[in-house]
Amino acid sequence: MLTCDPSAINPTTIEGFVATPARHPHSLRNHHTPTMEQQPIVSDEVFVNGGKATVTLSTDGMLRWFDRGVLLRCLSVEKEVLGLSTTGHLITIRALVETGSDDGWCLGSRGGGSLVRKSFIFEAVSEDSLRNLCEKIQGYIDSLGRPKKLFIFVNPFGGRKSASKIFNYDVKPILEDANIEYTMQETKYQLHAKEVSRSLDLTKYDGIICVSGDGILVEVMNGLLEREDWAAALKMPLGVIPAGTGNGMIKSLLDSVGEPCTAAHAILAAIRGHKRSLDVATIWQGETKFFSVLMLAWGLIADIDIESEKYRWMGSARISFYALKRILRLREYNGSISFVPAPGFEDVGEPSGSCVDSMEPLKPWQHGYQGPKVDLENLNWRKLDGPFVSVWLHNVPWGAENTMAAPDAKFGDGYLDLIVIRQCPKLTLISLMSKLNDGGHVKSPYVVYMKVKAVILEPGSRTDKSMKEGIIDSDGEVLARGKGTYKSNLKSWMVYKKLQVVVDQGLATLFTPV
Repeated sequence: MLTCDPSAINPTTIEGFVATPARHPHSLRNHHTPTMEQQPIVSDEVFVNGGKATVTLSTDGMLRWFDRGVLLRCLSVEKEVLGLSTTGHLITIRALVETGSDDGWCLGSRGGGSLVRKSFIFEAVSEDSLRNLCEKIQGYIDSLGRPKKLFIFVNPFGGRKSASKIFNYDVKPILEDANIEYTMQETKYQLHAKEVSRSLDLTKYDGIICVSGDGILVEVMNGLLEREDWAAALKMPLGVIPAGTGNGMIKSLLDSVGEPCTAAHAILAAIRGHKRSLDVATIWQGETKFFSVLMLAWGLIADIDIESEKYRWMGSARISFYALKRILRLREYNGSISFVPAPGFEDVGEPSGSCVDSMEPLKPWQHGYQGPKVDLENLNWRKLDGPFVSVWLHNVPWGAENTMAAPDAKFGDGYLDLIVIRQCPKLTLISLMSKLNDGGHVKSPYVVYMKVKAVILEPGSRTDKSMKEGIIDSDGEVLARGKGTYKSNLKSWMVYKKLQVVVDQGLATLFTPV
């Protein structure tokens, strides 16, 4: 659908079309004669700055325009063009392009630079020309399967409380350029997004976007999994715009294709409409279940994540500060971890007999996903005994924008990455923590790093103080607080006892850059 919106044309972002000598003439030669992959879908004359030029859209999805055979500019419709609108005989092409891409080059792939909004304007020579160009260009955009309407959660309380500003200044203008309708809902309290997702009429939308950290994504996922129509609901693609403290999911998605973790790159990934599957882990203890898409931590990492909240006034520096403090006064925890190893890791740990608790049946009034159908008792269980410094399970590579916890993690391989540290010298541990930004910590002989299908965690007390226990953290939520822990008086999802984790391959759907 074409829109007429003269006010949306920002003169500061309009590209001129003056024919200037190309800085790299040799790079333009291949664009004069179309190859078989570049046969035109449409080719027509337009007015540019009072003179005539030729604009073409070819079957390879490239929009090119020429002045007397000299290529002025080209855009990838799939990667760069957001949408188009018309005012009279003017056709405005709105795009999101990399900075520094103004010299006539056809950028076949992104170089990881920052993105800026730009408008390119042609004047059709006639009504027929206008109709022909618009129908063909818009038709190509429509053929890409992009979302037409999105439901957007904005969490104004997360991170630096900047989500509303990010939505208004970075996300909303791009959605409008792409002619995408949306419904925006600010979250007002914890689990608000979960409540909305549980009852949302999904037939009205083509995707759900979370302008937040990872917490709102987790709430939405848990809400969808509790629906009666959960199987259909999980086909709804989810996207994240980085506006929180961690941003591990969107960092993992964008980093996988070498793109920076910015709001512009994140919303472009959703607009382009590509999808990928995501593993979901079910954590259960008796009748209580929690669905995790990011991580579970016990020991050092959980202590840093949760206890550093008391230093929020320090901003992002609180994590580094408290990590050093926690390492210098290092805690070790008794306990054990049993796991079903992926192929290639069968020799890790010691053989273990079946220690699985059957999942409790759902109560009659409960709906939703009941957990993966896996015969846990007849799998090859192995075991590691404590004391432990840290136990970390990861579903995606990045736990935060600066923390590559599990460099080999995949979104849909059906396994979780398990990172275990037992005894480790303090200086070595400080060095390991400094390598979290590139995943180098997993190469240390003090780290056990492997892939697993299922895990049973049996947490124990601290080795130095038997009356004190630990914290189990999943996706930013405190699953369990043991005795004597930070804010141990607060209610948590589970008790500080044995819990089980099983991953279900490719259960959920994400918007992805490619």
